[in-house]
Amino acid sequence: MNSRRNFIKSTVTAAAGAAMFSSAKSYARVLGANDIINFAIVGCGGRAHGLAKSIGFVDKANITYICDVDGKRLNSFSKHCKELKFNPKLEKDFREVFLKTDVDVVVIATPEHYHAPMAIWAMQAGKHVYVEKPCSHNPYETELLIAVQKKTGKLCQMGNQQRSSKTSAMAINEIGEGIIGDPYMAKAFYARARQPIGVGKKVPAPEHLDWDLWQGPAPREPYRDNVHPYNWHWFRTWGTGEIHNNGTHEIDIARWALGVDYPTRVVSNGGRLAHSGDDWEWFDTQIASYNFEGNKQITWEGYSAQAFNPGGGRGTVIYGSKGVIQLDRGKYVLMDLKGKKLKTEWEGKHKAATDTNDSIGFDMLTVNHMRNLAAAVVKGEKLNAPIYDGGISTQLCHLGNIAQDVKVSIDVDPKTGRVLKNKDAQKMWKREYEKGWEPKL
Repeated sequence: MNSRRNFIKSTVTAAAGAAMFSSAKSYARVLGANDIINFAIVGCGGRAHGLAKSIGFVDKANITYICDVDGKRLNSFSKHCKELKFNPKLEKDFREVFLKTDVDVVVIATPEHYHAPMAIWAMQAGKHVYVEKPCSHNPYETELLIAVQKKTGKLCQMGNQQRSSKTSAMAINEIGEGIIGDPYMAKAFYARARQPIGVGKKVPAPEHLDWDLWQGPAPREPYRDNVHPYNWHWFRTWGTGEIHNNGTHEIDIARWALGVDYPTRVVSNGGRLAHSGDDWEWFDTQIASYNFEGNKQITWEGYSAQAFNPGGGRGTVIYGSKGVIQLDRGKYVLMDLKGKKLKTEWEGKHKAATDTNDSIGFDMLTVNHMRNLAAAVVKGEKLNAPIYDGGISTQLCHLGNIAQDVKVSIDVDPKTGRVLKNKDAQKMWKREYEKGWEPKL
């Protein structure tokens, strides 16, 4: 027992942890077509409810473990899983879960500062991974995550579930066939009337919350009463702002439609414009612009303090030389150059999560995305959002935030996504980690 405790303790320490998880590959099962896929869900907030329900639509799937550092959330989510006819075991420490032999896929729905480290450690422990967007807290983690996936050979799908949308895939195929001519520009947007989060008071963490384990790889800070369970999104230590929280989805679709990867130049404007005086550290208004080779461009419009947008609450508009397409999670609308609607294709009879106030996000897109991962595990089906591709969309969001912070346009290597010349921007590539918690290859 003592040696096992030492093993668990060391799994998150630099090189030692990586080496031990590499040796733990033997824990992973080799799945056959008739095997049940065992899922573990780490992070039991709102999104986990949608993910668990989606797993219920996957053939031969079970949830064997759920994990959260918040005991109240863990117990509440356990009841939800039982309503879905699952009976998972409960764990507080994710490191315990990664040691289990009856876990094939780890689903990560934690705060963003944990996404990449947890995905890395899970793959090093021999597990396949479904990691919610964004796949990283900083660009360094994206690169490391992709490298670990290549090294371990484990599957890693990012939760940009619109890649599993039938109408979006239809639109991309038709764009490739020339339905709007040459696609040259895409606008990704999101609008929601979020309220200020106030100034947090430093108070003892609730007894049901392990605040130290909640922080994990992030440098330690005292607990404040306006961080958990949701407002961490707007703090730089743990979150990445609206461009990652929702822009990852829309920018990803814009990339897919234009057929582009890394940009050559990025500029961003905005700030905390609508509100002030609270603890919100990211931007409530942001307009980021990306230039690509081939004379193509993507813009991101993020509005976190008001809900009006002429195109709706969220979506992506693709402009071509002969027409325009608007996509959201529920439909595909084709228009001519004057804005006349030529056709509308709906996702299907099941609801798509287009409501910007929906933090659970259960829809058939998530079901299809989870089914795709399961088919990849058992049958070798191609992933719709492999981490090397989802990572590119994540890096674009990081580059938007970096450009906003340095207040000048930044040049980017279109082959690697790395910032060129600007030393201030280059310094933002990696975060500071709590000692002993930095993920390694």
